Amino acid sequence: MTDLAEAEWRLIREETRPGPLNMALDEIAAETAAAGGPRTVRVYRWEPSTLSLGYHQDPATIDWDFCEREGITVTRRPTGGGAIYHDSDGDISYSVVAPAEELPGNLMDSYELLCQPLFDAFDAMGVDAAFAESEQPAIHEPACYLRELHPAHDVLAGDGRKISGNAQYRQRDSIIQHGSVTYARTTERHLNCFADPPDSDTFEGRVTSVREQSGLDRQSAVDTLEAALEEWSDAYEGEWTESELDRARERAERKYASDAWTREQRGRT
Repeated sequence: MTDLAEAEWRLIREETRPGPLNMALDEIAAETAAAGGPRTVRVYRWEPSTLSLGYHQDPATIDWDFCEREGITVTRRPTGGGAIYHDSDGDISYSVVAPAEELPGNLMDSYELLCQPLFDAFDAMGVDAAFAESEQPAIHEPACYLRELHPAHDVLAGDGRKISGNAQYRQRDSIIQHGSVTYARTTERHLNCFADPPDSDTFEGRVTSVREQSGLDRQSAVDTLEAALEEWSDAYEGEWTESELDRARERAERKYASDAWTREQRGRT
């Protein structure tokens, strides 16, 4: 494994983009890294608020009418698990992208390595956080934050409630690790995205937030996560090239914004 600190990394500070474009940009970053370009750490925001479905999720589990009525975009992630509601204010998302050959071959080893800046950020925010130590049973399978808790995906606050979900996948000989951090719970909107949701008390007994745990304002939380990613990778402050943005927009329209990908579970390649 190559020492990641010796590689060229760019930090792309929090951007506000539509859900399909956010997913496409991760893929484009992977292609850039695989072609010898910079590795990428990025923080991003979803506008409009977006429901991202797990790769294998049944579309029938979603209340499409509610999402359309509320202006919530729906797309599908390349990673598994249940759906996550990414509120424009309540969610902070990040990605780490690097060539696969520079990372440990063992999935859990690379996952823990790429989660290190996330834990550094939580520590700096004053949030006691750790991987789930053992599996906990599912409360509601279609919702990612209420599925079975597992060390391979879930980060819990000190009180045992989930504060972040993370996943990893390979794209064009690069590894993408992306994650969602709950800055503030938006319980009713989150649950109403589902066709048969549990009650709000059940959700709030399982899920917490940065604001609840530390009282930090959102911008400070974003700044702290960016600083942790920057320090971990020794990144310079970068930006997307025009070519990357053009390719990402085309990928988003063709794939992540299409009904074939999101509603019909077709074209998932």
